[in-house]
Amino acid sequence: LQLGLVGLPNVGKSTLFNSLTRAGATVASYPFTTISPNVGVVPVPDTRLERIAEIIGPKRVVPATLRVVDVAGLVKGASRGEGLGNRFLSYIR
Repeated sequence: LQLGLVGLPNVGKSTLFNSLTRAGATVASYPFTTISPNVGVVPVPDTRLERIAEIIGPKRVVPATLRVVDVAGLVKGASRGEGLGNRFLSYIR
């Protein structure tokens, strides 16, 4: 599973990223604190998987994971190169 946090500058994307991943990405009260994408991987708890593992007793259990990507804010004029410009698109692919 993958999740991209996309939105305007200073709306809380990095704060949400930190809450989900406990990664400690830099957060500040000015735009473009995030320039390069922050990436975190979080295991997804699943009680059904735990129950099946208890019954079957496999050698290992591999839970689903969620890959979270926090990208810089999207600004008006990005298509003309403002902010991250078209690099933004490559980050959300």
